[in-house]
Amino acid sequence: MGVIGLQARHDERSERREESSEAAAFERFFRAHYRAVVRLAQSVVGDSQRAQDVAQEVFLAAYRRFPGDYQQAAGWVRVAAVHTALNAVRGERRRGKRELAMQGATPLPSPEETVIDQERRADVRRILGRLPRRSAAVLVMRHGGMSYLEIADALGVKVGNVGTLLRRAESALRKEMDRETHS
Repeated sequence: MGVIGLQARHDERSERREESSEAAAFERFFRAHYRAVVRLAQSVVGDSQRAQDVAQEVFLAAYRRFPGDYQQAAGWVRVAAVHTALNAVRGERRRGKRELAMQGATPLPSPEETVIDQERRADVRRILGRLPRRSAAVLVMRHGGMSYLEIADALGVKVGNVGTLLRRAESALRKEMDRETHS
């Protein structure tokens, strides 16, 4: 075997070590942030299984978007969890409207819908889906236990702006709730 053959084998081994190191880094990142991502997603979708599906989608996107640089991804995955969960809620609402249009009549509410209608938190989740993404994200992150500093980092804004964003988001939420109550 010549020098070129030895170099190729050496390069192959180095590449495998780098891949193994990157996989270990991602696993550490995943373990450090998984619970927070699922908790944020669950606060939006209201279901543990769907929240885990959202988390899986978010971490897959982070793996692709931040190969080997997972320090930058810490705030991103939290915001992505909220956005992905909101998209799931919006998708369900659109699907429900399509099904209703296809049936031509108002179907009886499912047991899940009945429970959702009885719970105030479920109303908030639905209303969050109608808010602008940033407003919904700020509300979910803050009420999900994130500090102003963490929210600022995740959104890429100054810490001093978080309070203003939060107050505006709460005001928008109240308006949407009032609109729903009075319609």
